[in-house]
Amino acid sequence: MRSFFGKYKLFFLVLFCISAVIIYLFYNALIPQEKLPIYQPSMVNPELVDSTLQKKRKYHTIADFSLTNQNGKRITQADYKDKIYIADFFFTTCPTICPIMTKNMMEIQEYIKDDDVLLLSHSVTPEIDSVAQLKKYALEKGVDDIKWNLVTGDKKLIYDLARKSYLAVKTDGDGGPFDMIHTENFILVDKERRIRGFYDGTNTDEIEKLLGDLEILQNSYLK
Repeated sequence: MRSFFGKYKLFFLVLFCISAVIIYLFYNALIPQEKLPIYQPSMVNPELVDSTLQKKRKYHTIADFSLTNQNGKRITQADYKDKIYIADFFFTTCPTICPIMTKNMMEIQEYIKDDDVLLLSHSVTPEIDSVAQLKKYALEKGVDDIKWNLVTGDKKLIYDLARKSYLAVKTDGDGGPFDMIHTENFILVDKERRIRGFYDGTNTDEIEKLLGDLEILQNSYLK
């Protein structure tokens, strides 16, 4: 018997390896892979979506943009090409939710410091948030210029991005054409400029969920 197994040792070893591979493949096939939704305007609270897009069900992406960051550099969609990034809307003089959002975004900045992931914060009061004001704020908060752009610019463009691209703000109802109430949302955007998640930027549990979803999204590009 021993001589029989010795004679066919290589055969049994190869058979074992092939069986292990087959079992592994079947196991992975039976376990559903984690995937994030691709958000469309029709899936989001209508209060946060421009009326022209509320029924749109597919092909929604972040529009082209040209804004200015805390260093006076022009920032466009090209700076985020083929990048996963997290966006939000804020203003430097906000006394309520913005400090909490910024603190939590700082934690995300630390988490992604070695990853190819970026951050993008849009000022909703560009008439107040000049380049100098954004730079002051960035220095005070510890913003890493390589990872995180705080941007200002044309208010209509920022408003349109908020309402028509990121689906992230409400109008404030005072009759102004480009006035808005920004939400606490952090928005996860994939390399194809699609929205993959919304998270309460003031809630630590939501930040943990964002980081978990970020890992799922990153892994989806490794396959």
